[in-house]
Amino acid sequence: MNTSQLSERQRERIQTAVRNVPFGDLVGMKLESVGPGVASMSLTVRSELLQNNGVVHGGALATLIDSAAAFAVIPLLQDDETATTVDLTINYLRPLKNGAAQVSARVLREGSRLIVLSAEVSDEIGNLVATGLTTYIRLAKR
Repeated sequence: MNTSQLSERQRERIQTAVRNVPFGDLVGMKLESVGPGVASMSLTVRSELLQNNGVVHGGALATLIDSAAAFAVIPLLQDDETATTVDLTINYLRPLKNGAAQVSARVLREGSRLIVLSAEVSDEIGNLVATGLTTYIRLAKR
């Protein structure tokens, strides 16, 4: 995983987040790179991720988009902050049947409370599979 743009504290926070979200392992997502306001992840297509028409389930792609966005947000947070998804809109553009998916998420606007991000999911040869627009809200840690 490439985290070269992050401070040691930000790297630790990313590593903690990876360890504390076992759902990512269940789905099979891999964090590829993280920087302030950007992140990329990948997902290898497996039969367990397919819906009844033989294409990757939309929920798996939604999970990939939401997770990449979350990792893009983490380096922007103060030590006393956390964040969570407020909304997520996805446009499914083409079916994904095999191979792998790559997602890139980036911050479009970082406000004092809300952070808006976009994400693009592509297949192995670069075809755009889905796009996402999501908003995260900053919260005080409890």
